[in-house]
Amino acid sequence: MPGLPTTPRGAATSRRILDAAAEEFAERGIAGARIDRIIAAARTNKAQLYGYFGSKDGLFDAVIADRADRLMSAVPFDASDLPGWAVGMYNENLRHPDLVRLLAWLRLERRPAGRLSDGSDDEPELAAIARAQAAGRVRRGDPFDLMTLVIAMSFAWSPASGVYAATADEPASEHERRRALLRDCVHRAVAP
Repeated sequence: MPGLPTTPRGAATSRRILDAAAEEFAERGIAGARIDRIIAAARTNKAQLYGYFGSKDGLFDAVIADRADRLMSAVPFDASDLPGWAVGMYNENLRHPDLVRLLAWLRLERRPAGRLSDGSDDEPELAAIARAQAAGRVRRGDPFDLMTLVIAMSFAWSPASGVYAATADEPASEHERRRALLRDCVHRAVAP
């Protein structure tokens, strides 16, 4: 059974493993990722990696949870400002496109249909949307469907896009134009 690090040094090693694994999995997927490359990049060994994460699949799950936590910390959810939340997600995808790539690999290699998660991690956001709906600030409809729509709109220019993947090095005017369009479209989609 894997265990969490209990020392500062162990926490630092665990962090290096997560960061190296995120890069490896984002670039190559679960099947293509190699533990040897991860441990070399993390400056550690297989015993530590497996001691902390149990398996390659356990490591991938930990990377997904870590990157999702980072995203939600960087872009706090606000059901009363879903357009602002969508723009925040757009910005974070520009800064850290690895989460979108990781989610794409999760969809391709593990969960081709249905929800990507068990849903328990969405409960606070869904409850907040339901409260905003009850207060008349957000349109009626299934809160999960509304949140899914907003996320999809915010990821429209992400690495998961089938049309165009934006990068942070594009002109600021391009990003401002997209942000304005995104804000307006989300506002119109969720307005009561």
